[in-house]
Amino acid sequence: MRVQEATEMPIPVGVNVGQFFRGVPVRWDERVREIEDLGFDGIWFAEAYGSDVFTPLAWCAARTTRVRLGTAVAQIPARSPAATAMAAATLDHLSGGRVVLGLGASGPQVSEGWHGVAFPRPLARTREYVEVVRQVLAREAPLTYDGEFHRLPLPSGTGLGKPLRSTLHHRRPDLPIQLGAEGPRNVALAAEIADGWHAMFFSPEADAFYRAALDAGFSRRPGGRPARFEVIATVPVVVDEDVERAADHVRPELALYIGGMGAREANFHHDVFTRLGYADVAARVQEFYLRGEKQAAAAAIPTALVEEVALVGPVGKIREELCRWESTVVDSLAVQGLPDDLALVARAVLG
Repeated sequence: MRVQEATEMPIPVGVNVGQFFRGVPVRWDERVREIEDLGFDGIWFAEAYGSDVFTPLAWCAARTTRVRLGTAVAQIPARSPAATAMAAATLDHLSGGRVVLGLGASGPQVSEGWHGVAFPRPLARTREYVEVVRQVLAREAPLTYDGEFHRLPLPSGTGLGKPLRSTLHHRRPDLPIQLGAEGPRNVALAAEIADGWHAMFFSPEADAFYRAALDAGFSRRPGGRPARFEVIATVPVVVDEDVERAADHVRPELALYIGGMGAREANFHHDVFTRLGYADVAARVQEFYLRGEKQAAAAAIPTALVEEVALVGPVGKIREELCRWESTVVDSLAVQGLPDDLALVARAVLG
């Protein structure tokens, strides 16, 4: 377990904006600049079946000079691995080498319902995908790959496909690739093949569980854990003198993920809270949510569960509880969402 010395820098903290809902957030340009000016470490974006992940990062690249620009995460079924590598490498040039490429398998509802890509065997698909992306970025030879899910050049079709090498000379052939993962096998895969793991709903109480999953992956990796491997946790942060009121801001989002993000029989977020010991709560939230009773689903989430995976309450309380994350396998944090008062959140998490 990492213990921070008094002389060490505080744990880096970025902002995970997530995805746009309905439209672009108000005061968008001003708030992006504020993220960098306040000292946050990075800006991260997500995607599901609305806004994409690379366009807003390109927009932010033009308006910032220091912060990292990360996908958390880019959906694997949304693009071919070559297309993802092209987007990341192009943005890395435009941003001066600030891109972190986070990848995730998504879930069966989005993969098959939105992108039309079969979901079974997501770990095997992810492994192949990362291998192709790395080949494109390396530019060591024209691209060829003979896998179960990706075959390049395509053996069927016209027969005119040929191995090609990127015409763009990539700024960083070793551009960092992270995997978004929640289950132990997926976390282990990140440790085995990627440069980092981007965690969602991380609880410091589950540190030993995740540490074991990471160690399992590192044990299969030649040379063990790489020096630059990074664990980033996206954490909801709500500053309010009233803890219950702060928790109320987080409950609807948790209810969505526990109860409605995925099918009843395939909801990986639901599984996270079951492993944390909240199986009965998770089942009740799911029942309410799938019946359309979203307010009841949110109300069924106890404050103790919110405090397992979020930082809520007064600045002093958040500062104290932040130490729980700093003493775990987590190397850096990302504030979930775009807070209305960025300065206040910065005071709580950056000091």
